[in-house]
Amino acid sequence: MPITQEAVLEKLRTVRGPDLEGDIVSRGLVSEIFIADGKVFFSITVPANRAQELEPLRAAAERAVKSLPGVAGAVVALTAEKKGGGMEAAPPPRPAAAPRPHAPARPAAPHAGPRAAPSGHQPARRGVPGVAAIVAVASGKGGVGKSTTAVNLALGLAANGLRVGILDADIYGPSMPRLLAIREKPQTVDGKIMRPIEKYGVKVMSIGFLVDEETPMIWRGPMVVSALTQMLREVEWGALDVIVVDMPPGTGDAQLTMAQQVPLAGAVIVSTPQDLALLDARRGVAMFRKVAVPILGLVENMSYFTCPACGHRSDIFAHGGARHEAERLGIPFLGEIPLAMPIRETSDGGRPIVASDPSSAHAKAYVALARQVQASLGGAVRAAPRIVIE
Repeated sequence: MPITQEAVLEKLRTVRGPDLEGDIVSRGLVSEIFIADGKVFFSITVPANRAQELEPLRAAAERAVKSLPGVAGAVVALTAEKKGGGMEAAPPPRPAAAPRPHAPARPAAPHAGPRAAPSGHQPARRGVPGVAAIVAVASGKGGVGKSTTAVNLALGLAANGLRVGILDADIYGPSMPRLLAIREKPQTVDGKIMRPIEKYGVKVMSIGFLVDEETPMIWRGPMVVSALTQMLREVEWGALDVIVVDMPPGTGDAQLTMAQQVPLAGAVIVSTPQDLALLDARRGVAMFRKVAVPILGLVENMSYFTCPACGHRSDIFAHGGARHEAERLGIPFLGEIPLAMPIRETSDGGRPIVASDPSSAHAKAYVALARQVQASLGGAVRAAPRIVIE
């Protein structure tokens, strides 16, 4: 029997609200409920200053939903209601810093530099069993080609001989289903652990596998973080040399919490050469530095355009801006990726250029990028898997 939103809401009406007044449904505290592959996702809105105090309420709601027949799991998050000024943005990290003994160290983080910020979070940075390294691919803003770079970087690492996985952490705009032409849903092991889908020799997990392509994900920060945590830790990744994480664009709560809770081996920042994009890229670099995540380098995407008819080169978004910015920030410059029709066509067609045309100059640029990232990680090279084009 399929799980319905009505059945979930009916069950949640048995959960008493804060201070035992009414129930969480009648008081309007439950967000829109999302159901996918036997898992139920929702959040509960609570006052920002009571987030830790009301953790038992969240746990009770989770237990109630899990007791429903057919429910394989539940992702329940507490989210703070904003009253203006954005001050409620701070509570989400509190549940993440569950051990209270570390709380006193938090106020010193903004003044203590990059090393002090993660000191209180290090115990929470639990690795993924069997995975040697996790690399984030990030951008300060959307539309700079971050996801295209992430998927081709992952395929480049696989072409260089590594065992690779991709986590599509861009909850609001998952791209991997389209980039890799994956339409099936992941299977579950024992009804709890999801098995990633394999394509071109790379293991892939995305929220986009569980929802329709046009379904909007209207979730607040804590809900996003909870979903990402499950997709990272409740997936049967197996033995991998590296997981490439396609991060959400920007530097908000989801990105910061992900960087604080996941033991990232490093971050690759993607930007176009224009000043506006580089301004946001700086913010991305600053965020990772504050949580002591190494910056593996900066990629200049859409670096230039070469006319396929006459061969004339045009610097549509300017040129060299990312290289100069990398030098200014003291981080490696990982290379230039051109604005090219073959990259766009293969990406839209679900056959990324590293897999579909590995001998092309564009594919070789991504493989060279992957080689630099691999060298930064110091990972051992294994026999390269054969890339199968389907």
